[in-house]
Amino acid sequence: MRPRGDPDRVLTGTDELVGHFRAAVTPRAERRVGTEQEKIGLFESDLRPLPYDDGGVRALLSGLERAGWSGIREGEHLIALDKGDRQITLEPGGQLELSGAPLRSVHEFYDELSQHLDELVELSAAMGIVWIGVGFHPVAELDGVAWVPKRRYGVMRPYLEGKGARAHEMMKLTATVQANFDYGSEDEMVRMMRAAMGVTSIVTALCANSPLRGGREEGFASTRAAAWLETDPDRCGLLPFVFDADFGFARYVEWALDVPMFFVLRDGHYRPSAGITFRRFMAQGLGGERATMADWDTHLTTLFPEVRLKHYLEVRGSDSGPAWLTLAVPALWKGIFYDDQALEAAEALTRGWDAAERERLRREVPRAGLHARAAGRPVLELGRELLAIARAGLRRQDVRDAQGRDESRYLEPLEELVAKGRCPADLVLDAWRSGGLAALVDRFRFRRTAP
Repeated sequence: MRPRGDPDRVLTGTDELVGHFRAAVTPRAERRVGTEQEKIGLFESDLRPLPYDDGGVRALLSGLERAGWSGIREGEHLIALDKGDRQITLEPGGQLELSGAPLRSVHEFYDELSQHLDELVELSAAMGIVWIGVGFHPVAELDGVAWVPKRRYGVMRPYLEGKGARAHEMMKLTATVQANFDYGSEDEMVRMMRAAMGVTSIVTALCANSPLRGGREEGFASTRAAAWLETDPDRCGLLPFVFDADFGFARYVEWALDVPMFFVLRDGHYRPSAGITFRRFMAQGLGGERATMADWDTHLTTLFPEVRLKHYLEVRGSDSGPAWLTLAVPALWKGIFYDDQALEAAEALTRGWDAAERERLRREVPRAGLHARAAGRPVLELGRELLAIARAGLRRQDVRDAQGRDESRYLEPLEELVAKGRCPADLVLDAWRSGGLAALVDRFRFRRTAP
């Protein structure tokens, strides 16, 4: 649910910012799940990266616009599409993202994803384009992928270049699946945030799906997660204060106020903010502009912790993958978040870990994946326990599809893989070693209708 209010109201104090989160509290009966799914495009004839122009992403968006989507433009550039509560947007390197509607169940997301793939794959095939589900472009070099001409990225690009050695890789070469969930109270948000911050690196290991970089095996399970380690320490990673006794909306506000801003958006133009904090923007203004609630809302979208608080809770630690993995991610988190017993069990799984242990695991998982260890235990073992917790939570929620199946069915492919001690990255390497990029594309391409 989105808080109501005047987005252009000038801010006068932090109480308004805390109230912004409180206004998003959602009754349990109205809770939803939303999923954001990114994919990487290639020309099928020679498997080149898909550019914005020259028969690439813009032409594809134009085709979808003709099919009934509403185009969103910046000047002459078509940069997004809208249809009801859904959007199709572009990441900096031309990765295509479906931002799904807030839905009651993963079953409804299955239908949404299937409809999206039916439409996208049919049009893409006619244009000689193929989309793959992996967490990092398997063969492209950084300079071989063109920047999408979105004004927002024109400001972020130079700023992040000075913050992290792999920030541009994160922008242009990575792809992810994110899931969004409502919170029913401030206390429930705290519990969800703590559980998620505790187990997010375990989920990264379970869903690791990017072992290649520039056509090379460099010993990583998730090259995507490795790139995020070297992006921007001011706005990325874990938030240790989440586990403090006084954590709540106000503490998150205090942290966000002191994260440097990228820009101020006015009349469609992104004005670089020279890295001032939002706190200073509120107190002093910038270039004659005063901070508004719309500015705060925008600023929240430029913060990239592993678990992000907006008008909902957003979990961000999973590589992109094929349709079965795309469905497993929201199912896993829904099983944990929307069942009290599962939420308690997920919290207990990492209870007692200190900030140093959580950070150590975050840095080990990109390379070691399920072979990492945490607090003396194998992550593979922890991952199996977490999947069992999520499965039990989904079964207790007991949301059935037309065939009478509950949402735990979406965990089955991942459970079967993890039972063998493997993660999706192992399947990528199997394909790569057997037949190179062509075999990888054949195995991980998106086809019509989710399985």
